[in-house]
Amino acid sequence: MNKSSLIRVVGRVLSTRKEASSAVDAALRAVQLALRSGEKVVLAGIGSLHVKMRKAKVGRNPRTGVTVPIPPRRAVRFKASKDLFR
Repeated sequence: MNKSSLIRVVGRVLSTRKEASSAVDAALRAVQLALRSGEKVVLAGIGSLHVKMRKAKVGRNPRTGVTVPIPPRRAVRFKASKDLFR
């Protein structure tokens, strides 16, 4: 499912496609802001999203073999709910 499919499904509940698009955008923006601030996002029956710090490491360019330092970074992790595939 992509964003336009989600808007189409939400549009069945709301009166216009524009309202559905605004609602989906607002929900996605809220999730994005929560993750940026380090909060855990829990979607009941689906799963949870949280930010995890990844350590710095040394990588290697497979084509040239040159080692490259990879800085530490934040990554989003998803943990599926037990009810997701029932």
